[in-house]
Amino acid sequence: MVSDTQTANGTAKPRLSLSAIVNLSAGFFGIQFAFGLQNANISRIFQSLGATIDDLPILWLAGPVTGLLVQPIIGAMSDHTWNGFGRRRPYFISGAMLSVLALMLLPIAPVFWLAVVAFWLLDVSINVAMEPFRAFVGDMLPNSQRPLGYAVQSILIGAGAFIASVMPYVLVHVFGVQSTAPIGQIPVSVILSFYIGAIAILVAIFWTVLTTPEYAPAQLATFENSTVQTLKPGLFAAAADFIHDLFHLKPTVVRLAVVQFFSWSGFFIMWIYTTPVIAQHQFHAAGPGSESYNAAADWVGLLFGLYNLVACGYGFLLGPLTNKLGSNRLHAFNLIAGALGFAGMVLISDPQWLVLPMIGIGLAWGSVLTLPYAILCEVVPFEKFGTFMGIFNLFIVLPQIMTSVVIGKLVHQFWPQDPVNIMWLAAGFWCCAAIAVWRKFA
Repeated sequence: MVSDTQTANGTAKPRLSLSAIVNLSAGFFGIQFAFGLQNANISRIFQSLGATIDDLPILWLAGPVTGLLVQPIIGAMSDHTWNGFGRRRPYFISGAMLSVLALMLLPIAPVFWLAVVAFWLLDVSINVAMEPFRAFVGDMLPNSQRPLGYAVQSILIGAGAFIASVMPYVLVHVFGVQSTAPIGQIPVSVILSFYIGAIAILVAIFWTVLTTPEYAPAQLATFENSTVQTLKPGLFAAAADFIHDLFHLKPTVVRLAVVQFFSWSGFFIMWIYTTPVIAQHQFHAAGPGSESYNAAADWVGLLFGLYNLVACGYGFLLGPLTNKLGSNRLHAFNLIAGALGFAGMVLISDPQWLVLPMIGIGLAWGSVLTLPYAILCEVVPFEKFGTFMGIFNLFIVLPQIMTSVVIGKLVHQFWPQDPVNIMWLAAGFWCCAAIAVWRKFA
């Protein structure tokens, strides 16, 4: 573990209590609540409004395209921001307000195109808040606590996504809310879930804003033994720094980018195809809107909740396991576990047994949300955490764009009758990521 940075006069960045670390990442619970609702339900919403399975990859482009455009800009701009609200907090607040609007609109959109617009708005909003939250952990914690900070963030991500994913299932099976609707309409259980999500993201982000004051640029410079006070303000200065840093990446960052590229290619395949694949392969559903399709979609929500719950619990173990095994090998083991999970989705025919693959996928998810970011914070300048988080995000969204453009055609060409086989490709991507991360980082 890297020692805490300390200046010549003995000034070190203060270690925070566990409750303070929870407070500074509490907003990520709300962000992932919204993200979890989107991942578990957006294919269902689009198919209910008339989209075909071949349309889904292109429709999912909203996430990676907005991530490609928004996160690097917001990450760099947050590095250059300091005002009465702070450095990162202005972006938390604006992201939260826009997310509430999108979550309220998306499930009640009366026509298909309006649902697509709301989906794009939701992705923009989530991206506005997400990257500053990643950088916030680096800002507020000393080196020795950053793995713990990202592990706590992973736990809160898992908890938020778990609750969001199972929400429609719980509303149906516990509270008796209607889970079916005619073609062209969204079930009441999904609509209520999105309304609950709007409340969750608002409360969670404002909890962080109100409980966690930020260090001023001069304080951060003192902690890092640097003469840097702040970066030049403005969009053009942020863009210039971003472009310069993008073309001068350290070898460690390049390797991490390769790992992220393959990791997120697998995740995006899973998010796009799990609902239609399980509906067809395990539930033998007649089509969107049928009772068996909606039963499959509710079950997918529960499965997604399970892998997020596994990731949440696993977050408590990541710190000790990292110290024992090393971040690179632990990450490789977790990715292999996830690849086996994808294989299980193909090989298992009884939907009840799909809980087993979700365990492996949950281990990989918890790892992907934690270990790459802890490694990254050790090798990039403190005053550019937001910029490098934005650069890092490029290698999350670029594979998603590739997946959206290419994978739909691949499925249509090779597996039009049984698209479950696309999960073999996802497993292969994660094996490649495991190979890339196996060697120890410098």
